[in-house]
Amino acid sequence: MTDMPPPMSAGSYAPHRGVLILVLGILSIVFCSPVGPFAWLMGKGDLKKIDAGAMDPEGKGLTQAGMICGIVGSVFLVLQLLYVIFVMVLGVGLAAAGAAGAN
Repeated sequence: MTDMPPPMSAGSYAPHRGVLILVLGILSIVFCSPVGPFAWLMGKGDLKKIDAGAMDPEGKGLTQAGMICGIVGSVFLVLQLLYVIFVMVLGVGLAAAGAAGAN
């Protein structure tokens, strides 16, 4: 016996947003990392709705792919932020060393 909800008629599902989530996920990897967390959170929420039987299950694959891309994009975002912080700390350290050497 499965834990799946009983099948519903085709018209009673909410439409899936798999294409939107996939586009946001791909954009987060290729072009704009800040949209990664949005793809991740939207995908997670929609997968819960799909598993609960409230959303069209045909979008599950697209939603999963978009969520995974959103996770990757979020990791890229964190790495970019860490790099910026590193460069700023390095710049401040070099400026301080330069100022100390000038005396």
